[in-house]
Amino acid sequence: MHQIVLGLHVLIALALIGLVLMQHGKGADAGAAFGSGASATVFGAQGSSNFLSRTTAILATLFFVTSLALAYLFGNVKAPTSVTEQIVPVETIEQQVELPAGPLDVPVAPPSDVPAAPAQ
Repeated sequence: MHQIVLGLHVLIALALIGLVLMQHGKGADAGAAFGSGASATVFGAQGSSNFLSRTTAILATLFFVTSLALAYLFGNVKAPTSVTEQIVPVETIEQQVELPAGPLDVPVAPPSDVPAAPAQ
């Protein structure tokens, strides 16, 4: 789920950047007199400003929604705050180690009649 929302967030951000770069600024009216405004007729009589403004507002809203969703999804992950919280307890390690089920086959020396050496 995290990856889907993150991918959608990146795509919305790229589309938002593209739409903002395509829009004309307030000073573009002087440039439109020299022929750069002719391409606005593709979007109708009002030009592209209304369409691009609405689309930018919708994408900005979606961007904020996905930002909040990502903050919620990644905010619930508890990260260790110190090094001691990252150490695995000994009980957990003992549970992971498999001990043999039966007695070990260790050769045992036969009893001898020779007394043991005295300890010094």
